[in-house]
Amino acid sequence: MGRSPCCEKAHTNKGAWTKEEDQRLIAYIKAHGEGCWRSLPKAAGLLRCGKSCRLRWINYLRPDLKRGNFTEEEDELIIKLHELLGNKWSLIAGRLPGRTDNEIKNYWNTHIKRKLLARGMDPHTHRPLNAIAGAAIRIPSRLSPAQPSPPAATAATTSRPAPPRRRHRRDGTSASTSTSPSAWRPTSRATTRR
Repeated sequence: MGRSPCCEKAHTNKGAWTKEEDQRLIAYIKAHGEGCWRSLPKAAGLLRCGKSCRLRWINYLRPDLKRGNFTEEEDELIIKLHELLGNKWSLIAGRLPGRTDNEIKNYWNTHIKRKLLARGMDPHTHRPLNAIAGAAIRIPSRLSPAQPSPPAATAATTSRPAPPRRRHRRDGTSASTSTSPSAWRPTSRATTRR
């Protein structure tokens, strides 16, 4: 039932791609275009799985990929987009033509975070570090010495168990993540009518 695994154990290559495999993939996509990645390897004469072919094409072989260092304009655009979108690298990559989501994520983690820290900016909030530290220092000083600090809340008094999450099935019913068979009930009104 369902799909077979991505890389079936028999008859698939794993590991580094050869130049011959790259050329076959490029030639096939030039002739037939991007299509069904699942059937592409067999049609192209490759002993690879479809996912491997797709990732190889998207991340390394596409002719519109930019190679080399990021420009200052790209750096600033990544910073602005990260401030708006957070770690949604595929959305950010959609606004930087020729750059992949993985490439941008790696560049963020190895270069831009350091650049922001050198500017005195927090890479998560995009606010000045001294403002964040100052706010943390000022909060306790608001309490006067005559007022005792509020008691620390213990986990036992403040935490409540989370309600069970619900998983929705294709037939319109839902089940909680509990393993007991009585823990699920239909969510559709049609199934609850008398």
